[in-house]
Amino acid sequence: MIRVVQHETLSEEDRSVLFARGQPLDSIGPGVQEIMDAVRAGGDDVLRTLTERFDGVRLAGLQVSPEEFDEADRVLDLDVREALVRELEAVRTFHEAQLPQPQPVETAAGVQSWREWRPIERVGLYVPGGRGAYPSSVVMLGVPAVIAGCSQVVLCTPPSRDGSVPAATLVAAKIVGIHRVFKLGGSQAIAAMAFGTQTVPKVDKLFGAGNSYVTAAKLLAFPECSIDVPAGPSELLIIADDTAEAAWIAADLLSDAEHGPDSPAVLVTPSIGLAERVTQEIERQLETLPRRDIAREALQAHGRIVLTRDLDCAAQLADEYAPEHLEIICEAPRRILALISNAASIFLGPHSPNAAGDYATGTNHVLPTAGYARTFAAVSVESFGRLIQVQELSAEGLASLAPTVGALAREEGLEGHARAVETRFRGAQ
Repeated sequence: MIRVVQHETLSEEDRSVLFARGQPLDSIGPGVQEIMDAVRAGGDDVLRTLTERFDGVRLAGLQVSPEEFDEADRVLDLDVREALVRELEAVRTFHEAQLPQPQPVETAAGVQSWREWRPIERVGLYVPGGRGAYPSSVVMLGVPAVIAGCSQVVLCTPPSRDGSVPAATLVAAKIVGIHRVFKLGGSQAIAAMAFGTQTVPKVDKLFGAGNSYVTAAKLLAFPECSIDVPAGPSELLIIADDTAEAAWIAADLLSDAEHGPDSPAVLVTPSIGLAERVTQEIERQLETLPRRDIAREALQAHGRIVLTRDLDCAAQLADEYAPEHLEIICEAPRRILALISNAASIFLGPHSPNAAGDYATGTNHVLPTAGYARTFAAVSVESFGRLIQVQELSAEGLASLAPTVGALAREEGLEGHARAVETRFRGAQ
């Protein structure tokens, strides 16, 4: 089911499984580019044609109507609505603290510098469909966009074959404050938001995870518009020792593997005993997992249990892997945390499963994958805006800087720069 391998003697095949997990986009790039070009040229008509081809439905209207929002309100189970509200409150609490505040500093007497927050005006959110509905992702993207102050927020999500959008997705959008939702999926949705059509507004930045076609489209949309993070299949790496409960570890690995057949799930441990117990638990728990076929395929193709010399070696391997989700379940998890530099979202201790972060802790679950955690962070309020530098000088402050500006400007052959300061004190030369 899931291979157990020794870290010190990793084969090329096993090393490839662990580290060569980026999405192969070269083969699909030309096809995605054709879709992008077609949407740019043909607008809504092309979107309807592509939606019929890929989603199996011919849409009369691309935008979700007020009546569809009302119907979603009516049919959604109360417990799901209440769960969405609880998730929204946790996400809002965590993200509100991220909104940057101006902090002026005096770099010299009479010279003040600071940064001002400004939201990105127009943002486009993508929430995938296909294997299921993901209303939690609507909350994860919509809440920080609203906190940031984005004036235009649009959402695209694929329609079902009857032309509807899942009720939970629409209710999530409504309680977050997103009122423009479009029934569009895949590369064509990204193209619509990147370029704009007769119905879909053009945005300045794209957010959200999707399949390889969505990822390719986001990359091709740049620099027409910016993107959040390169996000591919969900992935989980767990560092654990003998104190960990095997049944809990197995359940966490399966929770990641059930996302899709291309989702990596990895346990790194110095304990042979734990590795054996987890393997047995995976087999046992798979029997009753509704998505067992998907999870089994993911574990066989992309899952590994890696035996290391000790926990420090496990931490080194995890840091090299740079996982999207990292669980640390051992006797002193904070000691191991101090050894980790590359991870997108970390879960400490036996009672902090990745699944809690997906829905309820308030942290964001839109994260970089495939090693991009080395350079990208989780989507946050800061992702939806930018900080503008501001400086304010008094006459005395500028006078104190004149020798510095004059000397460096003339060293670089920029006499005009020097004069722009000096003219304020002795007139034009």
